[in-house]
Amino acid sequence: MLLKNILNKCDKYLKFIVLILFFLQSKNIILAQDVPFESNYFSDAEGLKQAKKNYKTGSTLFIKGEGYYNEALEYLLKAYQFNPDNADLNYKIGICYLNTSFKEKALEHLERAYYLKHDVHSDLNFYLARAYHLNMNFDTAIIYYKTFINSLDTKQKTKYLAEINKYIQECNNGKELIKYSEKVMIDNLGYSINSIYPDYAPVISADESMLIFTSRRPTNMGEMRDPQSGKFYEDIYIAYLEDWGKWKLEHPEEPINSIYHDAAIGLSPDGQTLYLYKGTNGGDIYVSYLKGSNWTNPVPLPYPINTKYHESSASLGPDGKTLYFVSDRPGSVGGRDIWMSKNNNNQWSYPINLTNINTPYDEEGVFIHPDGKTLYFSSKGHNTMGGYDIFKSTNNNGKWSKPINLGYPINTPDDDLYYVLSASGIHAYISSSRKGTLGDQDIFMITYLIAKPVMPSSEANFVAWRAHPLQDIKFENFIGETSPSLILWKGRVMDEMGNPLEAQIILTDNETGEQISEFYSNSETGKFLVSLPGGKNYGVAVKKMGYLFHSENFNIPENAPFKEVNKDIILKKIAIGAEVILNNIFFDFNKATLRPESKTELENVIEFLQQNPNVSLEISGHTDNVGSYEYNLNLSEKRAQAVVDYLIQQGIPPSRLVYKGYSYTKPIASNSTEEGRQLNRRVEFKIIKVN
Repeated sequence: MLLKNILNKCDKYLKFIVLILFFLQSKNIILAQDVPFESNYFSDAEGLKQAKKNYKTGSTLFIKGEGYYNEALEYLLKAYQFNPDNADLNYKIGICYLNTSFKEKALEHLERAYYLKHDVHSDLNFYLARAYHLNMNFDTAIIYYKTFINSLDTKQKTKYLAEINKYIQECNNGKELIKYSEKVMIDNLGYSINSIYPDYAPVISADESMLIFTSRRPTNMGEMRDPQSGKFYEDIYIAYLEDWGKWKLEHPEEPINSIYHDAAIGLSPDGQTLYLYKGTNGGDIYVSYLKGSNWTNPVPLPYPINTKYHESSASLGPDGKTLYFVSDRPGSVGGRDIWMSKNNNNQWSYPINLTNINTPYDEEGVFIHPDGKTLYFSSKGHNTMGGYDIFKSTNNNGKWSKPINLGYPINTPDDDLYYVLSASGIHAYISSSRKGTLGDQDIFMITYLIAKPVMPSSEANFVAWRAHPLQDIKFENFIGETSPSLILWKGRVMDEMGNPLEAQIILTDNETGEQISEFYSNSETGKFLVSLPGGKNYGVAVKKMGYLFHSENFNIPENAPFKEVNKDIILKKIAIGAEVILNNIFFDFNKATLRPESKTELENVIEFLQQNPNVSLEISGHTDNVGSYEYNLNLSEKRAQAVVDYLIQQGIPPSRLVYKGYSYTKPIASNSTEEGRQLNRRVEFKIIKVN
């Protein structure tokens, strides 16, 4: 605090203070002077000749820009081996390192450049400040930022003052954020996913079985560089989780990848809808669907999602209808903002700007969690500690909460982007150029930890094997820091012979009768994955022409903990004797009055009968064994009759329907438990005639 006061009152002494700090922090730098690449300084003529050639080649690549810094560094370091005491050479090496994952190495060379010739370039103090900032030496960074801004003339100071003040504020934010470290472990996914080239923008299926990301490798489809950045064009890669953290990596060709930029920006929770970014018309969002094992040709989303402005980063909610995306269109709070649109009857609504989340700075990398209410995104605003930081906001009754910085070490002074969280809340994936990368931006896995009692379910084993690389940690004692309130239901739709089927899966809110979403199982594998956020009574109908529909019910309390359910669906062919349990028919206790929540299920029965006019049904009622046989027989028969009466009222001919009560004579589960008794209390229909 004393130093800060001195600096504020005595700016004319800043350079002196910086020099003192430099000597304190650079004890290993040998006193030297700036040594040019000239023959009168060196007796090794041949070595000098080669060093000058490397210096010239490296400098030429350096001038070409960021996309060439890695290549420039290779030549500049060779020149450095011959002459480590050239100020310009150290300056260029330092800037190259600032743009790689080895940012800590930038300090050595920028400090050396400063000592050898502190005015070698007018922006040297700025880059020294950036190097200290990115290495979390915030106090020293602030001093150099102030030194740089005070070195400018009035016109230049006016131009850069807001930017420098923001950097200083980021340093102050960083000092606060690093006081408290989040309970996480962060691991590089290794060469099975990453490379020495930029690997970023991970998107995942809700169960983490599929990871799709973007990479700028020389093996891209066209093997070409972007002429603007000098980096290789982007391509999309797809990885499938096999076992023990092992991934099977694929590099898809057309139609997913082309010879130009192709970037993955969003994936639906079930992994069957992929959003891509293509740099046409200012940058647009495209969509592709997984049909069997093949992705469809990507097509641009229509207006008002895509415009002549820049659209990037998209995330589809668990309802399959709500899209969050980033755009710099008019109406933005700042540069790039987060917008939201809903799809109704294949029409996207006019997007709404999330004004209480967006800032005057850029937002990017938006992700809506499978719980449907927690939004994660990166921002250069709010209380970032540098570049993009990752934030979260929760939707409560239609209003987004104040964004919260996810903290250190998830966030760093560098850009931290494209955060996606698994449905369980245990793992997140992020792209970062932090220490530990293989050479550039890499994809890291974050594991959230908090001590908890050992879990009796298989979830403990799930945590243990997914964190296998960290073998010194007993993961059975840990679960996710926050347990999202949702059920993740996954399985396969098959016929009675075990053949996979592509079937329609419809989710309905039984309380309101509103259809929430509609999905399809994969045509080749029959696989499906459905996210069911807490707070609803879900009716599920699985349908396919030529088959009886299948009924499921999930009544999930508002704050129910995360649970993964693995359950396959067997669809039965339409034939005499085929039966269906109507899991979404509800009665009041000990009564035969149909509750309003039963309407959607009854409509499913009506639809089935209308589509199959040659079919006649027996509607049967069943009970548990609590109470006498006679009482339960009467109750079960009246409940079956109530269903038949409703169907007749809706226009189904009485000749196609009969009802019967079976009391407790046909249990499908044990009556010794409440769960079993609940399963036994049911209504079914059976095909008794096919004309």
